[in-house]
Amino acid sequence: MSAAAAAPLTRRALLRAAFTAAVLAGTGAALAPVLRARRPRQTLTPAPLAEEETYRGRHIAVDAAGVRIDGRPLHVMRRADGSYLSDINHFQSYPTPLELARAAVDELGTTQLAFAAPHHG
Repeated sequence: MSAAAAAPLTRRALLRAAFTAAVLAGTGAALAPVLRARRPRQTLTPAPLAEEETYRGRHIAVDAAGVRIDGRPLHVMRRADGSYLSDINHFQSYPTPLELARAAVDELGTTQLAFAAPHHG
């Protein structure tokens, strides 16, 4: 029989084992999100928007490229809560891009949208 096998469990050995377990648990908790992110996720993506309609004599098209009124692009922004707002009215948001386009037509009346200005490079 060896001396190491018969040695009683000391306070130092117990604290060392507890500290090692705590370090391993903390490392596992810190790495869990990283390891989960590496797994391919199966997500449900909504079908791409593709809606067209004539509203008050104006042609509205909503698709993956954006919102267009009579072929002219309407700048649309998505808010953090999932609603939409546009350059036409920054003060009210709408649940869908189509409803936003209808409200823009109401606001524009007979006025045409200006073509988008080129971005400065």
